[in-house]
Amino acid sequence: MSVTRDKNTGKWMSQIRIKDWTGKEIHKKKRGFATKREALQWERDFINQSSGSLGMSFMDFIELYI
Repeated sequence: MSVTRDKNTGKWMSQIRIKDWTGKEIHKKKRGFATKREALQWERDFINQSSGSLGMSFMDFIELYI
């Protein structure tokens, strides 16, 4: 997990590598966060959603279900 700041735009970027339920490694990257806190929250949400953790929020479950 890595959260870095883009020197040109001043926005935050998050990169994550995670193994899905089949054991395949996924590399996910998202840019354009206004704050570091938003980037870290996106990482936590993505990990919870991809792992199928019971600790995910109800709204995340609904989005995954739909």
